Amino acid sequence: MRHDLSPEDLDDLLERPLLAILATRRKDGSALLSPVWHEWRDGAFLVPVEAGDGKLVHIARDPLVSIVVAEHEPPYRGLEITAPVEILDGQYGPVNLRIGRRYIGDAVDRSWSDDSPGVVLRIAPGRLRGWDFKDDYPEDPAPS
Repeated sequence: MRHDLSPEDLDDLLERPLLAILATRRKDGSALLSPVWHEWRDGAFLVPVEAGDGKLVHIARDPLVSIVVAEHEPPYRGLEITAPVEILDGQYGPVNLRIGRRYIGDAVDRSWSDDSPGVVLRIAPGRLRGWDFKDDYPEDPAPS
């Protein structure tokens, strides 16, 4: 296993439409793990969150979050960031549409609006952990 990798070391991992898991803290200190759509842009994860979502209550109380993206097939690349989240107001609609297109394509344009209420979470690297198992899998496995 290779570890201590940067986002740049992970090739196209962050360009793929994989679900990320966002961890926020509930009032009792337990973690809420939420699958979220995301985008890696300008050195940070962007995550659109609708107005009224419980995650925003958690973040208002404790802005430290973790987010992880990982593959389910070799070479099992992954990236985890733990950092205080920055809330971007006034950007939800355009960012949500852009990220929606990344996951479901042009269907977004037929059914989504860019004036929906919400915010964008910006999660820039605080503590960063990147890994893969590239060295454990041959590039071109020999036929059997």
